[in-house]
Amino acid sequence: MRKIIELKNVSKSFDGQKVLDNVSLDIYDNEFLTLLGPSGCGKTTTLRIIAGFETPDAGSLFFLGEDIASLPPHRRSVNTVFQRYALFPHLNVFENIAFPLRVKKLPQDEIREKVSEMLRLVALTGFERRSVSSLSGGQQQRVAIARALVSRPKVLLLDEPLAALDLKLRKDMQQELKAIQKATGVTFVFVTHDQEEALSMSDTVVVMSEGKIQQIGTPIDIYNEPRNAFVADFIGESNILSGVMLRDRLVRFSGRDFDCVDFGFDPNEPVDVVVRPEDVDIVPAESGQLRGTVTSVTFLGVYYEIIVDIDGFKWMIQTTDFVDVDEHIGLKIDPDAIHIMDKSEYSGMFGDYSSFSEEYDELSQAESGAEA
Repeated sequence: MRKIIELKNVSKSFDGQKVLDNVSLDIYDNEFLTLLGPSGCGKTTTLRIIAGFETPDAGSLFFLGEDIASLPPHRRSVNTVFQRYALFPHLNVFENIAFPLRVKKLPQDEIREKVSEMLRLVALTGFERRSVSSLSGGQQQRVAIARALVSRPKVLLLDEPLAALDLKLRKDMQQELKAIQKATGVTFVFVTHDQEEALSMSDTVVVMSEGKIQQIGTPIDIYNEPRNAFVADFIGESNILSGVMLRDRLVRFSGRDFDCVDFGFDPNEPVDVVVRPEDVDIVPAESGQLRGTVTSVTFLGVYYEIIVDIDGFKWMIQTTDFVDVDEHIGLKIDPDAIHIMDKSEYSGMFGDYSSFSEEYDELSQAESGAEA
């Protein structure tokens, strides 16, 4: 595929705080690429640099091989859809979509043809004369997307455009956006903090943390082969344990040895071990490779989310089998359910399910200190 955007060693600081730290990224023609990470990770700043709303402190930005770091936004073949759709309330649907074409002074017949094409694309045919203020959030978003695409940019940037929608509408719009991207062939660069959104829509996912890219890959690769503890924890649920790679395809964690499929590590090399909750089988305690006590059971419709205490480490298991609180159970883990990662700066920061967030842990620790 043709490389359309290239960021090389891009850095950006605000008020002395580095928001992007030596970021390099290639974006390809007709790709749906998602920048994924928590608030403050640098994903929106990356988007704004591509759009031309921010200038990097260091590094280069290329568009089809041309350095555009100093090029103003209106001279880039890039359009942006914001979370707050930025529609013109005094203009109807047709005129909102037509606005970029009127700025270019295109003939009226051509404007009518292009706007009609966009209305069909976003399923709003018949809404031409509606006031945008009378539309639902999802309909307003479709108008914003149509307006951004009507001038046929090579790249469409989307800054958390689904965040304001309710859950069911958001899921519908995920499918719509993917279909629109495929129909137009425009490269989409999408920003979100929602892992499910990124996995369900993207050709490529770029996971970011603290101004750095942690991993780039397909959704399947990111989920099944996380590069470090941050990625494993941020993408879905993960049990992350400290282990030792005894030799190729044999790892030790939780006090016992497990066959695995990973190789290429040094003998007795310390590693991080990831086991996804859905990849653990519950068996009778006497048959388990590991044994523990159930501390909580939550029914989530399709499956039960079970927390199991094994020697003080709280495992999460997702299963359709019901077990009860305080029940003593065994866990069975197949070799291909175990993923081995190199130790990193995030080792030891994530892992068990005593709670579901670092913020809650910090509050609990503060409360315990106050009581003491």
